[in-house]
Amino acid sequence: MNETSPATGPTPGPGTTPGRIVLLTTSHRVAPGLLSWPAWQALRTADAVLCADGAHPQLPYLREAGIAVAEASPTAQELVDACAGGRTVVVVATGEGEPALTDGLARLAGSGRVAMPELELLPASYDLPGARLLDLVQVMDRIRAECPWSSRQTHEGLAKYGIEEAYELVEAIEAGDREELREELGDVLLQVVFHSRIAEEHSEAPFSVDDVAGGIVAKLIHRHPHVFGEERAETPEDVKEHWLRTKAEEKRRTSVTDGVPLGQPGLALAAKLASRVRTAGLDVPLPQGEGIGYELLALAVRAEADGVDPEAALRAAARVYRDAVRAAEGLDA
Repeated sequence: MNETSPATGPTPGPGTTPGRIVLLTTSHRVAPGLLSWPAWQALRTADAVLCADGAHPQLPYLREAGIAVAEASPTAQELVDACAGGRTVVVVATGEGEPALTDGLARLAGSGRVAMPELELLPASYDLPGARLLDLVQVMDRIRAECPWSSRQTHEGLAKYGIEEAYELVEAIEAGDREELREELGDVLLQVVFHSRIAEEHSEAPFSVDDVAGGIVAKLIHRHPHVFGEERAETPEDVKEHWLRTKAEEKRRTSVTDGVPLGQPGLALAAKLASRVRTAGLDVPLPQGEGIGYELLALAVRAEADGVDPEAALRAAARVYRDAVRAAEGLDA
C-alpha cells in the first residue's frame, strides 16, 4: 500500500503515469498577486502547490484566491514521486530559483532510471523594461541609510562627481568602447538616483526619484506634440522648432542667453551662445578685442555655424597630440 506524505501526496507504486512538475517563477519587481493567466490556470488546476518559503510574498495572495499552498521542500525524488499517477505539482520558486531542486531533477533525468514527469518552467510575472531601476532605488536607499560615507553626502559634495562622470561618459562615446559606455551610463544614472535620494531628506522642499522621473516624462510629452498630440513633424528641423517653441513657453525667458550655464567649458559656452543667437535669427557682431580669448571665441562661433562641436573637435586634436607626445617618449600610443 502506498504511503502518503502531507507535503507531497501519495508515494506511487510501479507502473504509474509520471505526471507534471511546474516550476512557477515570479519577479520581485512586480507587485505580488499580479500573475499571468497561464500561471493562475496552473495554480487552480494543480493537484498540489508547494513553496519552500513560508514568507514568500506571493503566498497571502494565492491563499486569498483560494489556492492551498503547502510549505514544503521536497527532494527531487520526492517531487517525482508526488507526480505519479498523472498528478500535477506546482512549485512556487523562491527568489533563488530552487537551484538544488532543479539540479536534482537534472541528475534524475540524466540517470535514465526514472520515468520523469513533464517539466515546465512557467514565468508567472515578467520584468517590464526599466524594472531593474527599482533595484537601483532600493540599493541606494540601503546605502544611504547604512554606509558611513554615503549617509553624509550632500548635493554640494557630490557635484564634482557629476561633472567627472559626464566627462567619462563623453570619453567612452568618443572612444567607441561599448562596454565602457554601458558602465559610464550606469555611473551617470547613479548620480541622478543619489541626488534624488538626498533630496528626499530636505526639510522644506523634498522630492524623490519618482518626482524627477515624473517631471521629465511630463516635459518630454509636452515638447513632443508631434508624437503625443496632433501636431505634425516631418523633419528633424520641424522637431527642433516644436522643442524650442514649447521650451520658450515653459521657461518664459526674456533673453536667448537665459538658461545657458556659464560654468561649462569655454568653447562649449561660446558655441552654445552662438547657437542661441543663430536660432533666434539675431544679428550680433562678435566683440572685438585683443588676445587669444577673442580668437577662440571667433573659432567657436565659426565651428558652430559649420555644424562642428568645437569641444569635441579640440578633444580629438588633443588626443592626437597626446599620442604624438607618447611616441616622442618612445611609448605606445
